Formats: sequence, C-alpha cells, structure tokens
Amino acid sequence: MNAEILLRHFDRIAEAPDAIPRLRRFILDLAVRGKLVAQDSEDEPAGELLKRIQAEKARLAKEGKIKKEKPVSIIKKEETPFLVPTSWKWVHLQEVASYIQRGKSPVYAVNDGFPVISQKCVQWKGLDLSVARTITKESMEKYEEARFLREDDLLWNSTGTGTIGRVVRVISPPEKLVCDSHVTVVRCVLAEAEYIRLWLCSDHVYRLIEDRAAGSTNQVELTAQMAISQIVPIPPLAEQHRIVAKVDELMALCDQLEAARNERETQRNRLVTASLNQLSLTQRREGAKKEENQLSAFAPLREPIFLANIARLATRPEHIKQLRQTILDLAVRGRLVPQDSEDEPAAELLRRIQQAKSAGYKRGDIQKPQAASPTEAQIFDIPNSWCWVSNELLCETIVDCPHSTPKFVQEGIVCLDTNSFKSGALISNKIRYVSEETYKDRTKRLTPKAKDIIFAREGIVGESVIIPDGMKCCLGQRVMLFRLMSDISPNFFQLALSSPSSLRRLLELHKGIGAKHVNVADMRNALIALPPLAEQHRIVAKVDELMNLCDQLEAQLATTATNSRRLLEAVLRDALAPAQESAAA
Repeated sequence: MNAEILLRHFDRIAEAPDAIPRLRRFILDLAVRGKLVAQDSEDEPAGELLKRIQAEKARLAKEGKIKKEKPVSIIKKEETPFLVPTSWKWVHLQEVASYIQRGKSPVYAVNDGFPVISQKCVQWKGLDLSVARTITKESMEKYEEARFLREDDLLWNSTGTGTIGRVVRVISPPEKLVCDSHVTVVRCVLAEAEYIRLWLCSDHVYRLIEDRAAGSTNQVELTAQMAISQIVPIPPLAEQHRIVAKVDELMALCDQLEAARNERETQRNRLVTASLNQLSLTQRREGAKKEENQLSAFAPLREPIFLANIARLATRPEHIKQLRQTILDLAVRGRLVPQDSEDEPAAELLRRIQQAKSAGYKRGDIQKPQAASPTEAQIFDIPNSWCWVSNELLCETIVDCPHSTPKFVQEGIVCLDTNSFKSGALISNKIRYVSEETYKDRTKRLTPKAKDIIFAREGIVGESVIIPDGMKCCLGQRVMLFRLMSDISPNFFQLALSSPSSLRRLLELHKGIGAKHVNVADMRNALIALPPLAEQHRIVAKVDELMNLCDQLEAQLATTATNSRRLLEAVLRDALAPAQESAAA
C-alpha cells in the first residue's frame, strides 16, 4: 500500500463519515486475499506447511495431549469466496488448530477466586480482564489442563447479538485463566495465530456471523461445529508473518489518521459551539449599549458574517442542528430582527386581546379560564416593545387529547398523533385514519380547525404542526391543541412553543416517573415573550429564510460526504495498486 497517496488526500477523504473504518476493512480484505504483500517464490508453499501441521498434531495425539479428530470434508471450489495465490491453500479451521472448544459454565465465587473470560472481556481493542467475574478455587480443580488459556490462543465470542464474532489473541495470560461457555477457544498449531485472527476479523467471516446472530433474539450461536468447519485461506508461513507485520504497520497508520481526525473534529466542535455562544453573547453586549430614547436594547443578527463562519466550520449534521437551535433561541428573545418604532407595542396588542376575550366570555364563545397561576417569572431580558404573557391569555382554548386509544381504519378521517408530524410538517405516509363514528366521539369536546396548533406533549416533546386549511381531523394520543386569538401569528407562537429554552423549562416541571412529558396545566400557565404583531411576522419570515439556508448547508454536507466516499474509493484503488500488481505478478 502506498501510504503517501493516502496521506496526501486524507484531508479530503476523511470527510467521509466512515473513512477510517472502511480503510481498516480494506486492509484486512487485501491481507487475506494475498494482495497486501508480494508473494515470494522462495517461501515454503502452504501445502508443505499443512503437512508439517498434520505431523505435529499426530504426534500430540499419540502423546495424549490432544484428542484425535474426525476427518473434515473436502472444500469445494464453490464454497470459497475468492481465488487465492497458487502458493496458498483453503483449509478448515480444524486443520490448523489443535483445540477448538467452547468454555464451560463456571461456578462463580462470592469473594476471592480466579478470573473467568466472558463476552464482555473480549473486545476489539483486546482482552479486558477488569470486567471479568471470578470462579471458585474449588471448581478449578475440575478443569482439565487443555482448558487453561495459553499464549496466542484465540478467543472468539460465540453468542449474543452485538458481541458475537469478536475475536482477540491472548498475550501473556495469568495462571489458570479460563473461559465461560459463551466464548470459543481456538489454539493454532505452527500457523501464525495473529494471521488466523485477522481472517476471523475480516468481513468474510465477521459479517456472516453477525448477520446470522441478528436473525433472532440471541438464538443464533457460533457452535463448535461451525467454528471447526470455518474455512480459512492459508498462505506460506513466511508470508503469514509478512502479512501480520504489514497489517500492524498500516493499522498504526490508521490509528494516527484517526487520532488526527478526532482532534480536528474536537477543535471544530469547540469552534462551532464557541461561535454560537459568542453570537448570543455579542447580541447581549450590543443590546446593552442602548442609547437614550432608543426603542429596543437589542441588536439584530449579523447573519452574513455569522453564517459564513458556520459554513466553514460545519462538517456534521449536529453542527447544523446547533445552528437551528441558536436561530430559534435568538428569534424568541428579540435578537433576530430589529425592532421598529412604528410597530404597535405588544402591551397594546395584549390589551386588545384581553378585551376580545372578555367579550367572548360574555357571549359564551370562549370558556373562561381558571385563575391563572404562572409557574415562572420573566426568564430573560426582552425588548421594550415586547411583554411577558401566559399561553392561556393568548389562546381561546388549550385542550388535551382524549386519553382513549382510537380504533384506526384503512381509510377515513385524519387522526393526528405524535407520529403524524415532524419539523413542523405533516408526514403523509405516517398519518392514520378513524371512522366517522370515532371522529364524532373524539370531537365531542372540541373539533380541530385550520390554524390550530397540534403539539406533542409526550414522545418527541416539542414537535408541532399547524392544521392546514380544509383538513378535517381529530386528535390522536399524546398531543394537545392550541387555538389562538385572532391577533397572534400561529407561526410565531409555534416557534415560541418549540424553542429550546421553552422546552427545557417545561420539561423541568415534570415530576412524575417514566418518560418526560408536558402537562396541560403547566402549558397554560407557561410564559412566552410576546413581540408586536408586525414583528412576529418579520421574525417568522427571517426564521424561514435562515432555516432554508440551514437546509442548503445540510445538502452541501451530504454532497461533500458523497464526494468524499467516491474519492476514498479512488484513492484506495490507487494506493493499493502497487500491492495488487505485485500480488498478480
């Protein structure tokens, strides 16, 4: 492999999310195919090595050190996943091992004892004895000598989705170390144990085992027979050593590249977070420089400079998510757009709303609320033209959904629940339906109508959607409905409900057990910062504009990731060409 080619292009190919893992898999794949290092005509062929292994196993069996094995079947050409160099041989794992056996169920010690290897101990990074339980010293007397682990034994996890297939090589084991019944021990004869481990780690083996294990809930196992009959491509012994050395060298290079990438990502994350924090801080400082008779103490977002900086730093979707949250936070604090002295102040708007609600109470159009008892004081400073107000005072009604589970039908009337909407939009293929009879039953208290806001009070709390014109619907489960007074922008109110600071405050009020959710009473009494109506519309327009830019940034990230993957493929082909050409020769 030409490492210089990889290093030259790494800054670009590293943008592919899986660049380093794919590189590691590429290295392993080439290693076990005979394409990572060149073959040497002076090497003893694998066929001769196998004869020596058979002779050694026959000697050990005669001395009673290993059990006599049953003969294995001949490997057919169609059973092999790829062609190997002429000096190699395909064999069953049993043919290069003197011992393949699952551990046995231990008698665990309460206090002092000997460590026993479990699945948790077998990690890709190596053997971790810190998580090993212990077994009684008395039970150790019943273990036959072959079960005690030796230098270069391979430990192969044999059960459990997510853990099955992991394999490590034992290095300098303590005295009397054994495995439990979920780990298979493979003890090689003459063959390079680390090379066998590389093969068992490769996608040709690991993916097959993992896929089998994923077929049911922890029911598929790597049985002893599966381990014994696992086929292995065996190179000459000298080439096995060269392959292991080259893989070690290239994996060390991958470690360096991964460390460099992690450091770069850490710095980028810090820069993005610092930029967003600095933005909010700058807005506060600039707002504090209020001149006499100035309407507002707040400065609008300097978006071109800000977005240009974020666009340079953002490399992952999480960065854009942070940006979206910052935009929403600035919007509901009065720091996204400038205030206008010609706007009717929010206090006047609120006075008109209160007058309209009083008239509605008298007519019976609006149900008079219970005595308001706000659960919080003013949370942050707001512009002079804004005012703090409870949700209750801005709405004709705030109601919870029926608590019964509706009976759904294939076609009928839309029933909106938490699965029906995301990011402010309806998800057409997730909408469910109820019959006319169920619809009438669920709308006895209130019939949803256009411009009402449906809010997820459980599950993904904070997701919301505005009911579009012409939609006939009822409420499903885990949602609540807001019906606003006429002088409030539904889009602004939706932003205020779903802003990170608002959701954080509401969720902190939850005192029950189980999943976090929002109580209707808390939502009625919660405060929001209310701008003038004209400013509400300006804020919504600016948020839409900036969210569109965020969409563009996300699309650019996706395109960059796709291009990086393609470049990675091309660079790997070029970097690996020398090894492939040498192997072909």
